[in-house]
Order: sequence, then C-alpha cells, then structure tokens
Amino acid sequence: MVMTMGDHNKSTEALPKQANRAKLAALSLLIISSVSAGFIGGYFGANFNKDNHSSASKGQAVVSSESELITKIAKDVGPSVVSISVTTRTTQASFFGTRPVTQESAGTGVIIDSTGVVVTNRHVVPKGTTSVTVTLSDGTELKDVEVLGRTSDSDTLDVAFLKIKDKKGKELKAAKLGDSSKVQVGEKVVAIGNALGEFQNTVTSGIISGYGRNVEAGDEESSESLQNLFQTDAAINQGNSGGPLVNSSGEVIAINTAIAGGTAQSIGFAIPISDLQGLIKSVLKDGKLQRPYLGVRYVTLTDAYAEERKLDTKQGAYITPSQSEPSIVSGSPAEKAGLQEKDIITKVGDTEINKDNTLTSVIGRYSVGDKVKLTVVRDGKTITVEATLEAAQTD
Repeated sequence: MVMTMGDHNKSTEALPKQANRAKLAALSLLIISSVSAGFIGGYFGANFNKDNHSSASKGQAVVSSESELITKIAKDVGPSVVSISVTTRTTQASFFGTRPVTQESAGTGVIIDSTGVVVTNRHVVPKGTTSVTVTLSDGTELKDVEVLGRTSDSDTLDVAFLKIKDKKGKELKAAKLGDSSKVQVGEKVVAIGNALGEFQNTVTSGIISGYGRNVEAGDEESSESLQNLFQTDAAINQGNSGGPLVNSSGEVIAINTAIAGGTAQSIGFAIPISDLQGLIKSVLKDGKLQRPYLGVRYVTLTDAYAEERKLDTKQGAYITPSQSEPSIVSGSPAEKAGLQEKDIITKVGDTEINKDNTLTSVIGRYSVGDKVKLTVVRDGKTITVEATLEAAQTD
C-alpha cells in the first residue's frame, strides 16, 4: 500500500518536473518554430526577391535585345536607303492665266541593285520632274540621276524607279528583298526614311497591323486608289514615302507609301515588295519599267456583292458588265485568252484571288511575257485558260 502510495507520491512529485519539461519543450518548439519560420520566410523572401529580380532582369534583357535588333537593322539596311530631293515644273492657274511654277519636294528610296537602281514612289518623282538628287546615308549628294519609269497615275501600284548614273566612285549597297507573302499580322517591322524631308534615315519601329488594305491617297488636288497594302503602326511621316519597311531579318518586305490623316494615329500603309517583283525584274533586266497587265475591268468579290448579284462564287475577280467601257480591253491578253464578261477569275496559277490578294497585285508578281494559268468560273462551271502577259502603258 505504501508502495502504492509511494508510487503515487512519487508520481505526484514527478508531475511538476514533467510539466516544466513539457513547458520547456513547448518553449523550445516555439523558439525552433520561430527561428524556422524566420529562416523559411527569409528563404522564400530571398527567392521571391530573386524571382522578381530575375523577372526584371529578363524584362531588361528583352528590351535590350529588341533595342540591339533595331540598331542592327538600322546599321545593316541604312546604307541602302537614300534621301531624294526633287524639282518639279508645273503650271499654276491665276487671275492672269496660267504660269509656270517650280516646286521642290523630298522623299525616300531604296537601292535594289549595286549598279544604282533605286525604287521609290511614283508621287515622289511625279510627271513634270526636271531634276532629281539622291543623298546617300553618308551624306554624299549624287545629282546625275535618271527617272527610268513610273507607273501611270491610274495604276494601283504607286511605284517609280531611278538610276544613279554617276556614283562618284561610291560603292552602293543593295538592300535584301524579302518575301512579303509570308508576313504575318503582329510581326515586328522597322521603317526607315527621310522624315519630313529634313531628317535623313529616321528609324521607327512597330508591327504589321493588317494586310490587304485598299485606300484612297492624295490631297485636295489629286488622289489615287491603292490596293493590297500592309497596315503598320510604325511611325511613317511625310518624306518617308518610298522608304523601306523592314522585317526582323533585315529584309525589305514593303515600300512605305501613305499615312492616314485626320484624327487617325499610328496608321501607315506600305506596298508589299512581292507585288513589285515583276517590275523589279523588268527594270533590272531591260533598264526600263514594264508593267504586266491582263486587260480586264473587275470587282473583287465580297459576300455582300456576290449575294447582291446572286453569284454562287463568293471570292475572286468578277469581270463586270459595263455600258460605258468594255469589260475586256480590246487587243489585251485577256481578249486573246478568250475571257468574257461575268467571268470570275478565282486563281492565277496557284494563288487564290480574294480581298487579300487582288487580281492586280497578283499579276504584278509576274513579268511581261510570262504565261499564266487562270482558273475561271463561267456560268457555274470551272474552266482554265492561259494568258500571255503584255506591257501596260506607263507614264
């Protein structure tokens, strides 16, 4: 019994010690937990800061990389970009009749061949141009410059070609031309040009905002219809006309030609370089501009237009019936190929004709003398015809 009690007493005496030990253990655990929490918090905090720092570093690396890319493009393509100064003689009407007026203007061009061939816009060197001066990127002025040719004022391609006849011993660098048919919306691009006719080789960057755009460009005195253009948000200013729009590989994929006026912001337009391939080939081969043409008057089909005309085919070039002008130009390749009113040209070769690839722009990719296969819908049936492209009249 005493043993029992003794055991009991022993037990009762041991309780405070165990409690103290328990408290000590709990306190130790609390201290360990606090230290661990501090360590873990510090660890995660450090890694959080490290991650943030890493993200910031990555962001800075992206910005730095993009900046370096633009710098490289400007350095590589810049020597192929020229500023163009033009003197034009026109007539101006007044109360006393008409009188001759001399005007000066400026634009941009791109060297496409080391022999001195330059591509620019038609409106940079319009009819009435009496002299052209080209300034290279290093500031050298070259005054012996010839206008090889320009498209007609009614042509949807606003293009002209120059030839630098006296290079003053300078070695000219031709730009690399890309394939504009592979360009995607959102692709990074750089525009280079003689901004406002004062700031030579100004560089701006942006993206391709859209393609297949048709616009009316010009001023109060004259305007022109342009088709199948790229839209970009890279800043394009007056004087940039005729300059290159360049991809991230440093290839020219378009020629800058127009900007949206009014309240529009960051909306510029450029001619896809692939649409000029036929013209470029003719100029480099024969030294003159030869514009391939088919010789039809057409409307690019849309769903609404097709529904209005009760046409089953929804895309293509619809040869429109007309009372005032013949739909098929007399003596043209189209007439020789047997094309008719109300035919719908759906393909040229393997390229489908639609709002993004108009008939005129696709034909422009060929050269004079090329034979092209046309897929045509006539009276609900699909046929193929072959046409040999001829040279259109140019100014």
